[in-house]
Amino acid sequence: MQPCAQDTTKRYFNQDIGWLLRSFVFFVSLYLYLWLFVDLRLIYHGAGVITNFPAFYKGWAFFLTFLSYPGGPLEYLSAFLSQLFYYSWAGALVVTVQAWLLSVCIDYLLKATKLPCSTAILAVSSRAGSPCCIGFIPSILLLVLYTQYAYHFATTLAFLTALLFVCLYLSILRQGLRPDEKTILSRTTIFSSLVIFLSLSVILYYLAGGAMLLFAVVCAIYELLFSSRWKTGLFYLLSAAVIPYVVGLLIFRISIVDAFCNLLPFSWKIIHYEARKRAVTIVYLLYLLPPLILFIFGLWQIIRKRFHFAKNRTSKKHAKKHRDKSSNLPAKIFSWYRHSFKIKWFIGTMLLFAVAGSAVSLSYDDNLRTRFKVDYYSYHKMWPELLTIARRNPTDPFVVHAVNRALYHTGRLGYEMFAWPQDSDYLFLTDPAYKWCYWQRCDVYLDIGLINMAEHALTECLEGLGDRPMVLQRLALINMVKGNIGSARIYLGALSKTLFSNGWANHYLDKIQSGPDLSTDQDIQHLRSLCLDKDYLTYSLTAELLLSSLLEKNSQNRMAFEYLMACYMLNKRLGKLIGNIERLKDFGYLELPTHYEEAALLYVYSTKKPLHLGGYKPSPQLHQRIDDFSRLLNMYGADKQAVFEKLSKNFRDTYFFYAYTHSGTKK
Repeated sequence: MQPCAQDTTKRYFNQDIGWLLRSFVFFVSLYLYLWLFVDLRLIYHGAGVITNFPAFYKGWAFFLTFLSYPGGPLEYLSAFLSQLFYYSWAGALVVTVQAWLLSVCIDYLLKATKLPCSTAILAVSSRAGSPCCIGFIPSILLLVLYTQYAYHFATTLAFLTALLFVCLYLSILRQGLRPDEKTILSRTTIFSSLVIFLSLSVILYYLAGGAMLLFAVVCAIYELLFSSRWKTGLFYLLSAAVIPYVVGLLIFRISIVDAFCNLLPFSWKIIHYEARKRAVTIVYLLYLLPPLILFIFGLWQIIRKRFHFAKNRTSKKHAKKHRDKSSNLPAKIFSWYRHSFKIKWFIGTMLLFAVAGSAVSLSYDDNLRTRFKVDYYSYHKMWPELLTIARRNPTDPFVVHAVNRALYHTGRLGYEMFAWPQDSDYLFLTDPAYKWCYWQRCDVYLDIGLINMAEHALTECLEGLGDRPMVLQRLALINMVKGNIGSARIYLGALSKTLFSNGWANHYLDKIQSGPDLSTDQDIQHLRSLCLDKDYLTYSLTAELLLSSLLEKNSQNRMAFEYLMACYMLNKRLGKLIGNIERLKDFGYLELPTHYEEAALLYVYSTKKPLHLGGYKPSPQLHQRIDDFSRLLNMYGADKQAVFEKLSKNFRDTYFFYAYTHSGTKK
């Protein structure tokens, strides 16, 4: 008996060590993936796609607003922890700890369900088995959620809080049991469990709002299927309806919808907004997992208890003879696998990583990730990184819009613009389909001097994205440029209470204190020199008229000039482009940009007018290229598909190709 007991202890010890080692490898890998690949600072940035990322301000006034309703304390904690996404490594650490705690809770839940079970069921338990298969499922779901760049941190944090309270309830319940009370509890114990449940429910409801419903449902399933106390289970389910009504509706005076649904994935704060519903199905699966696990395990236990899964002696003898004759080798192989800890651990770990990898690969959207990274680089003016990552999705209008801005700031707009798929709407995203894309346009408006349009776009962003620091910072800057110092102080005062923009805000508050006109600030003076004097409805004007007005205000507005020339090319108004070539010298151009010369050559070929390059020397290579382009058109003119393929292969990065594909000949 003693050697057998030692073997069993050793086996369980190996299983525990194996589970810990597997957990360590998995969660370290998850952390590195979230930090280095997903890059959670992109979720903090939001790219104008994430509309429910919370703001956070230092001070008691902000904190006290969250104490006035159920779920407020957890929303405050969620808002604070979400700010750590500002640093990718810190955000990855927060999510990894959350995933690890979920795994621990599921593991504890699985072990706690074996409390009232028979010895036979306890014998089949695997300390490294069940948790490794099931305990990692919430972590994999979180991984899928963040791979899709969706923000549901507050909801998943509420889910974790509910599970922690379930584990606390089961722990208190198990500690209160005597060895002879595994299946039948005294009335005193039943009364104590009711008091414990109600106390935990009220506390959890105040902390996490509607997540208390999950706590009540899981506890009710446990009581119904594992403790066989159906009256207690029904009482728990009834309390899930009564507590939110009494505490939420009658005491805190919140709406009945918020009383029951706040911080749940089907809250109106999520399902009423299309942008916020993205990937919410993953959160539904997360919430369904614990009740589903308990329900399945509970039914399985009831079936085992009722039928025992035992065979009579005759069937056992027959099975033994059959094994001895025909299945001796498979039995040995299976026994070898069962008793080989290293192989079992390796296969289980590889299976876990295969499942996680498959889930991530199926949910991964490279175009979405590219769009988030492009927008992040554009906001931080990281132009080389933007142009590199944009190659992964060069046909997205939002990506090309950001690329045009990056090309201008790197001095390459007139040289490489048509190396990217272009359309006349991409400079300012003027197509009605992009009507609500205010975030993507506001920085271009600000750079070029359209201050009123930038302010309008940011005001809309304030409504749609919330009081995010990057929105407030730009609104503060615009009001300082316009001389609205009172409004600027309000935005700067709010920013001074944030975690990461307070330095910028305090810097300008000090400057305003020393000189309200900010005449010594070069950035503000530069923007003032660009912006239009007239405050008219600029949205009624075309892009060309807007840019012409900017140049009338400041003839040295280089961005307005280059964007105007780009508009002429995109709209094929080549005569106007030729008429403005002489102005290049006012901006210090030493040579004629490639695309301008291509447009001039195309204009000459189509109108037979003499070539006029404003004193710049023509390029013999471009003359040869347009001759080759014309020859291919004549050679394959009848076969439109063939000519398109030939031109695409050799001239895709030229204005010649753009003019051909946007001429109605080939779309």
